[in-house]
Amino acid sequence: MTTAIERAFRTDAPRILGAVARTVGDLLIAEDAVQEAFARAVAEASAGREPANPAAWITTVAKRIAVDARRRESTAARAAPMLAAEAARAADRQAEIDMQANEVFTGDERLELILLVCHPEVAEETRVALALRFVCDVPTAQVAEVFLVQEATMAARLTRAKKRIHDSRLRLRAGDDADLAARLPDALTTIYLLYTVGHARADGRLRTAGIELARDAYRLRQQDDEAAGLLALLLLTEARQTTRLSDADEFVTLAEADRSLWNAAMLAEGERLATVALTTAAADGPGRFALQAGIAGLHGLSPTWESTDWPAIARLYDGLVLRWPSAAAQLGRAVARGYSPDVGPEAALAELDAHPELFAGVVAAQALAVRADLLRLALDARAGEAYELAVDAAQDARVRRFLEKRRDALGG
Repeated sequence: MTTAIERAFRTDAPRILGAVARTVGDLLIAEDAVQEAFARAVAEASAGREPANPAAWITTVAKRIAVDARRRESTAARAAPMLAAEAARAADRQAEIDMQANEVFTGDERLELILLVCHPEVAEETRVALALRFVCDVPTAQVAEVFLVQEATMAARLTRAKKRIHDSRLRLRAGDDADLAARLPDALTTIYLLYTVGHARADGRLRTAGIELARDAYRLRQQDDEAAGLLALLLLTEARQTTRLSDADEFVTLAEADRSLWNAAMLAEGERLATVALTTAAADGPGRFALQAGIAGLHGLSPTWESTDWPAIARLYDGLVLRWPSAAAQLGRAVARGYSPDVGPEAALAELDAHPELFAGVVAAQALAVRADLLRLALDARAGEAYELAVDAAQDARVRRFLEKRRDALGG
């Protein structure tokens, strides 16, 4: 592979795939077409006819291949020759329209892929896997690591998902505002989960991709308070990234963080967008991301840990639990109420213990850690034992060390 084509593959493959998928509304056909177009580009270069602009050339060729494939499918599926001929003419007209665009990337190509994988028949976890693989160009082996499965298992899962989207015949219609609005909530959630994967794995490339995609979504739908809320949330989270881990690769709490190292520009933009999201919400109140952004914004605005407005944060969590009654929201609310002077750790602990399901689900380890922290705040002698349970349940070595440090500090 020549240098220019290799560069196009490394830097532009997701955008090329998105541009082709936007034309045909089908990930399976688009992926096959892009692979074929790259192969043709290599053949052209080997024959001394290397394209001057490989990304544009490959996009054009891939679109033609994809349109031809869709036309063949349409023709095979229709029994009436006249209908088949009309389908072919329509495909040709659409192809001509697409080719006239001179293949200049608009910046929305990766977002188009996010919207495409947010198919109503594809599960949330699979959407994230598809987005990691095709939007962020993460190799299948690494996607498998994220979901703790074998590479072959993940490859089969991705293939089944692409086929399901293909076979459903529910196409993402480019330029259809109603279709966009219907898929946007799932797209925002997928972008959030992409960023979360990057945050958990300290992968700056994935976090950057998540922020860029959230910015694209907000640019496309500025009237949507949840689009504003998601971008705000990711910016406010990323602003604190430099103080998340110590030089020794250990967790740093908000109480210990050097807030002067936080990214002031990201904080300012995130706080502005969070205000927009919270104040322009629909009649039924702010959405999940707007409320989460509000919580992150209050932490960002506080100059010190001691001056944190816990009652205001707890009120936002009250709204979040009503809007998004997840285990994560319930645990966050318990922490906020535990630090709130008008509630306190004892009352928050009683509320937490009233939900035994939290200690048996996927967040059991986190629930045990929150319970231990509330006991510590309450100066309860049971805190040490609670930390032992939390340490035993923790899967991540860094989390275990953090909890052990808190446990050991009780005897100091």
